[in-house]
Amino acid sequence: MASSSSSPPSSSSSPHVMKDGDHGNWAELPPDLTSSILLRLGAIEILENAQKVCRSWRRVCKDPWMWRKIDMRNPGELSSPKYDLEIMCRHAVDRSQGGLLEIEIWYFGTDSLLNYIADRSSNLRSLKFALSHLITGEGLIQAVLKLPLLEELEVSYGISLSKESLKVVGQSCPNLKTLKVNKFGYRDYATVCDDDALAIAETMPGLRHLQINKHGIKSDS
Repeated sequence: MASSSSSPPSSSSSPHVMKDGDHGNWAELPPDLTSSILLRLGAIEILENAQKVCRSWRRVCKDPWMWRKIDMRNPGELSSPKYDLEIMCRHAVDRSQGGLLEIEIWYFGTDSLLNYIADRSSNLRSLKFALSHLITGEGLIQAVLKLPLLEELEVSYGISLSKESLKVVGQSCPNLKTLKVNKFGYRDYATVCDDDALAIAETMPGLRHLQINKHGIKSDS
């Protein structure tokens, strides 16, 4: 709780001029305000930059409440050796202490990482990953078996889910309300659509939002 002994300067006060290395103003922000600011950043920015600003920011950054949602979208160049995104993601998941509700990762990820997330996040509600070419359909299935509370699943331009995989998703995640599958495909389009639609209809009765994008054709309901 912020101390009531220090009040913000009046509008007539001279603005504080920060000097090099002066983080006093930032450090004195109430923790709830600091959290509100930091929650606008992605996990990468928090781990690489924000938590290094000052000790009070680091304390806030280590609060499990800050890690209920993990956003690890990135523009692609962060796959350079300077960043080990998989280790960073595991660290972020650990900080959530089991409270993770939403996670989104782009351009990286493996079956091992996906199962690491699932093993430590049984309350997960939303799982999104895009262009994660090392994640396989089998890896996804192993993960969703551990995520019975999942409500949203988005898989974009990485793995191609078979009708069998879709059935397992539906059977393992009875609360699923949103499914988005954007994929590159090599099988006959009509066959894929029929098979996928049948698997979804049979196993996902609570689905409210469905998006399937393949060969530039999108079905959204």
